[in-house]
Amino acid sequence: MDTGILEDIGLTSAEIKVYLALLELGPSTAGPILEKSGLHNSVVHMTLNRLIEKGLVSFVKEGKKHVYQAADPKHITEYINEKKERFEALLPQLLATGQAAKKKPEVTVFRGIKGIKELLFELLDAGGSEHHTFGSSRKSLMLGDAWWVAYHRKRARRGIIAKLLFNESLQSWKAEAKYPKSEVRYTKAGFEPLTETIIRNDAIGLIIWADKPIGILIRQKEAAGSYDEFFQLMWKTAEI
Repeated sequence: MDTGILEDIGLTSAEIKVYLALLELGPSTAGPILEKSGLHNSVVHMTLNRLIEKGLVSFVKEGKKHVYQAADPKHITEYINEKKERFEALLPQLLATGQAAKKKPEVTVFRGIKGIKELLFELLDAGGSEHHTFGSSRKSLMLGDAWWVAYHRKRARRGIIAKLLFNESLQSWKAEAKYPKSEVRYTKAGFEPLTETIIRNDAIGLIIWADKPIGILIRQKEAAGSYDEFFQLMWKTAEI
């Protein structure tokens, strides 16, 4: 089972192990949970208390023993919604704090898959009416097929047209059939590039698709214009 999404919503590794152990065991005392999770006694008890506070575990007292019960997995949605409501209440303060800064840095570095997703969302907010990409290869799909489709749907809903210059290795992905408001062409450079470049308005995103990807966001009008001119030259010579 891929438990990464449970980490993404804020559960620790110990909380995930205890919750899944209890979900499989059904109503249980701490002993079987300890054995099934493989965690130390003190960690299990501390983790059970945290899960009770989060509403993901309940218990009843039978004599001197506590019998624990995992909440229905559907209740995790309520936990997520509660976090969302708390964040939305904080959001105006966060936005005000960000706007108080004189200007954003010209160069920002992002690391890992989560970092690259953050870079792409920064580009989504960069303004302009067109999204230009070149150098995309199959390694970019490490973000997940569904994630890319959702991202480009958000882009299209904002009225932004995409011109995507992909490496030929992505032809089987058929982005032209999946991404709305987009035009896709392919290059035959004879090698699989590691670096993808995205130009949006006055911003440039450079992504190095290594096993642990690295992204660089550059906010500089002249540089973005130069990169876009280079993109236009390649776009004219690429195959449709």
